[in-house]
Amino acid sequence: MTQSNLDSLLDAMTLEEQVSLLSGASFWRTASIDRLGVPAIKVTDGPNGARGEDFSGGVRSAAYPVAIALAASWNPELVEEIGQDLARETRSKGARVLLAPTVNMHRNPLNGRNFECFSEDPLLASTMAVAYIKGVQSEGVAATIKHFIGNECEYERRTTSSQIDEKTLREIYFPPFEAAVKEAGVACVMTAYNALNGTHTSQNRWLIEQVLRKEWGFDGVVMSDWTATHSTVEALEAGLDLEMPGPAKHRGEKLVQAVRDGLIDPDLLRQAARSILALGARVGAKAEDEQTQERAEDRHHTRTLIRRAGAESAVLLKNNHLLPIAPKSDLRIAVIGPNAARATMFGGGSAQINAHYAVTPLDGIKDAFPLAKIDYALGCPGDRYVPLIKQPVEISFFQSTDLSGEPVLKQDGERSEFKWFGPVAPQVDHQAFSARLRCVYVPQETGDYEVGLMSAGTSRLSIDGAPVLEAWESWERGYSYFGHGCAERRTNVHLEAGRSYEIEVDYACGDGLTTTLKAIRFGLRAPSDFGSLDHAVTLARKADLVVLVAGLNDDWETEAEDRASLDLPAAQNDLIEAIAQENAKTLVVMQSGSPVTMPWADKVPAILQLWYPGQECGNALGDILSGRAEPAGRLPQSFPAVGEDLSPMTDRPKPHDDIVYSEKSHIGYRGFQARGTRPQFPFGHGLGYGKIELVRSEVLKSACTQQALVVVVTLTNHGDLEGSEVVQLYLRGKTERVSGLAAYSKVRLAPGETETISITVPRRAFQRWSARYEQWSIHDARFQLSIGTSSETLYFHHTIERDELSTDRQD
Repeated sequence: MTQSNLDSLLDAMTLEEQVSLLSGASFWRTASIDRLGVPAIKVTDGPNGARGEDFSGGVRSAAYPVAIALAASWNPELVEEIGQDLARETRSKGARVLLAPTVNMHRNPLNGRNFECFSEDPLLASTMAVAYIKGVQSEGVAATIKHFIGNECEYERRTTSSQIDEKTLREIYFPPFEAAVKEAGVACVMTAYNALNGTHTSQNRWLIEQVLRKEWGFDGVVMSDWTATHSTVEALEAGLDLEMPGPAKHRGEKLVQAVRDGLIDPDLLRQAARSILALGARVGAKAEDEQTQERAEDRHHTRTLIRRAGAESAVLLKNNHLLPIAPKSDLRIAVIGPNAARATMFGGGSAQINAHYAVTPLDGIKDAFPLAKIDYALGCPGDRYVPLIKQPVEISFFQSTDLSGEPVLKQDGERSEFKWFGPVAPQVDHQAFSARLRCVYVPQETGDYEVGLMSAGTSRLSIDGAPVLEAWESWERGYSYFGHGCAERRTNVHLEAGRSYEIEVDYACGDGLTTTLKAIRFGLRAPSDFGSLDHAVTLARKADLVVLVAGLNDDWETEAEDRASLDLPAAQNDLIEAIAQENAKTLVVMQSGSPVTMPWADKVPAILQLWYPGQECGNALGDILSGRAEPAGRLPQSFPAVGEDLSPMTDRPKPHDDIVYSEKSHIGYRGFQARGTRPQFPFGHGLGYGKIELVRSEVLKSACTQQALVVVVTLTNHGDLEGSEVVQLYLRGKTERVSGLAAYSKVRLAPGETETISITVPRRAFQRWSARYEQWSIHDARFQLSIGTSSETLYFHHTIERDELSTDRQD
């Protein structure tokens, strides 16, 4: 659509029609204007899949590795390929806009959403974001980079203000967003829940108009995060195009009246409406999209891509001659741990999807070693909440908040959890309804069962008519369900094997307790689901080797909440210690989307950081263990040692607190350098199956220009297996305390192969933000360029003079 076409459309619109474009019509769609042929635009959550509209049991989708895993690949080409595939998934859900990627920095290692973000380093996060966006948008789908800006803490994110000085913003937190605009042409930007320096990001004129639009040249749509618009006039004047979700809270009739009262310049309204129209034209939105049914497309190419990405993202933290495992017919493997028989694919919150399938580590190991004898033991539970009942649950909806009257709708679910963002169905009032859930449960064993209940809204649970738990009269807001739910209620009940029990849960909303989100879950934990340490130790004693799959899951790492500690749940550390003492060949496979401390690291010969690798979780692990694939990842985030003091980054705010970024640029590995401490596993660290040496390096001064520096590095693989290495270049000015990643390159070498690579260090890597001149300048006259394989493992050092690159003005 040409500019003249857009102008013609805008000229034909009434004031009310223009205003209608500036807020969602529903939870996932913008408004349409049928008389003018203006279609709605459907959006869908990412970033590790395209979920579609339904949070609970919706149309199935592909589950990709989470963002921190993709960054661990240090492979932009792979990430771009993932982006292309995600665009196809987005279209299969009838959507034109993917609400991804998330590029907030890993300032706080306890951030519950770190799994959804790329890195603690702005360069690595930038290159991953650019690749992801290019991939998505190459297929005609719009990407949405988020959350702009300062959303490094999930706890109390709606009430806090991130206090960040401009130099730190420019050098650490802005780069991924800036690169997304300038290098990838990102179509949409989503603002954050938190305020920046006291002003809500959705109405921060300096942030949106000055930096994003004028300085960086952004010409797409700026949208709010869901329910994070706070004003009518201020937000529009600041440059916020779209309030989400709909129906409008601050726009609609309020905005129409503000224009009529002369409080808003009509040209601002027209400009924002033009942005929405231009987005629809860019992505090819059509009126027929409204009738498009969401589809589940389980493609072979996608399966293969996710499996390959899962292996390339895995980081081999330690390996004392244990991996890869040679297959033998008499091999006996004990597979142990809370994550062994479950596929932990992603973290919690808006990143969750209903995956096509899920391959568990246990199943993947069985497939990879078909001749081996495989034993399994849980060892200890890993759930934060009582596990869901995974069987059909009937739910009846009532058009009242006290379950009075006849049901107006009945549905069946696949498990004992339901979440509703937006309307349940046309016949159910989303703001005032109640529901009754029923299922018949037949225990497989006799004993004391743990029962759990949790809801965003009020709830009570009974078994065979007898009250067991309630969050009705005693409901108090907790931090489940994006902060809208209560703390879990728990108790124990005695159940007998083979007997049928009717579990009934009453649920109600609409009394001012919740906003857009309604949710209910209940669960049961059987006696055997607590695991047995003795049984696990017995299996470990009999085995030739142990694969112990531990870690976190989407209960522990989730949106709207931060972790309380870097430690694993205590039972898991005890399990690992006990198994390591019993079997000297114990591989610990760690699943988490952020760092965990490993006090037992020196007691096991091998540790593999698997992250949350998506639906091919077990197959990717099987490929790694058997040697069919190399764990080719490198850490995108430092893993602190036990006892490291990371305040103020890990300080938990109170409601309405200022979160002061007093450490400035000293986050992640920069912080370790500034404090003079060493992490347990440093940024950039990772082993592989090759034995690759960095032989020599040279700065090609003849190839240097005012825009870039060229470095050549020679590598040799002395091993018997093919392997990967990531060559990392770190730069530090003469007056600076810490170095920063300036460039990197991933190399794959066959056994005995030698290769010389060229790496370009851009001029921007030498520049720092000048507060005095309000521009980028090269402050130092001399720099040290260090080359190695992690922030702590550096082999070569070169001195670079400023005159070799440029003659920028100094401050």
